[in-house]
Amino acid sequence: MRAVRFHEYGGVDVLRVEDVPRPVPAADQVLVEVRAAGIQPGEVSIRTGFLHERWPAAFPSGQGSDLAGVVVEVGSHVRDFGIGDEVAGFTHRRASHAEYVAVDDVNLVHRPAGLPWDVAGALYVAGATAYACVWAVDPRPGDTVVVSGAAGGVGSFAVQLARLKGATVIGLASEPNHGWLKEKGVLPLAYGDGVRERILQAAGERGVDAFIDTYGTGYVELAVELGVRPERINTIRDWAVAGRVGARTYGEGAAASAVVLGELARLAARGELEVPIARGYPLEQVRDAFRELEERHTHGKIVLRPQDRP
Repeated sequence: MRAVRFHEYGGVDVLRVEDVPRPVPAADQVLVEVRAAGIQPGEVSIRTGFLHERWPAAFPSGQGSDLAGVVVEVGSHVRDFGIGDEVAGFTHRRASHAEYVAVDDVNLVHRPAGLPWDVAGALYVAGATAYACVWAVDPRPGDTVVVSGAAGGVGSFAVQLARLKGATVIGLASEPNHGWLKEKGVLPLAYGDGVRERILQAAGERGVDAFIDTYGTGYVELAVELGVRPERINTIRDWAVAGRVGARTYGEGAAASAVVLGELARLAARGELEVPIARGYPLEQVRDAFRELEERHTHGKIVLRPQDRP
C-alpha cells in the first residue's frame, strides 16, 4: 500500500509517499480502507522535531490520527464491526495517512447515514480537542466566552460547541471568516492591535467569563488582563504561560474516546455541528496539503483522500 513517511525531522520536503506492507489486523483490530484522513497542526510540530521531548518520532515515521473508511478485514475477537461497514475513528500509532490502517475496534464508530467522508475523516482530533476545551472552561447559559483562532480547525468546533451550551461566543478571526461565524451565532472580532478594547466593548458590563485559546501568541495573558479566572482559561498552545498563571491545558487526550467521537458524528449528521472542509488532497500531494495548513489562515479542515489520484 501507499503511505506517508518521513525519515528525519524537517519541513514539508521530508514527507514522502512510499510503498509499505499492508497491515494485518490483530485480534481486536479491523483493517480500514481509508477514504479520508484529516491533517493537524500538531503533526507539523512532531515532524519538525518541535515536540521531540514530549512526543519523539521513531524513524521512519508515519503520521495521521483521524480516519474514515470501509472495513475490509476483521480480527478474530471483533464483534461490533464487519466487512463492508463504513466507519469513522482514530489511531494513536501515527498511521492514518495511508491507503489502509489497522485500528483498534474500541477507537471506531459507525459512520452515521449522510455524513460526508471528508467530515467523518476530520472529526476526531480537532473535534475531541474542542470538546475538551469547552468542557474545561465549563460555559453556561448567559456566559460570555472568547475563542481565539475561531475559524480554524479546532476553533470552528469550539465556537459551535460553546453555543450549544447556551453561551454568548466572541470569535477572533480574520475578516473573510466573519460571515461564517455570524451564521453560527458567534460575534466575530478582528484579532491584532486593539483586540483587548474590542473584546471589552463587545462583552459589555458583564465582561468575559471564559477564554479558549486555540492560537497561542499571548492570548492567555490577554485573558488574564480581561479578568478571566485562570481555571476558566484553556489553551492548546501556550503551555508554559498556562503553567505560570494557573490556566488549563486540556486537549485531545482529555477527550480521547469513541464515545466523544460518536457524539460529534451524530451532531454533525443532524446538522447541529458544521465541520467546514477547506480542501481535500490526494495522498501524493501531502506536501501541498501541509503547506496550506502551515499558512494558518485556513477556515476549517484539510483532508487527505488516499483513494484519489492526482
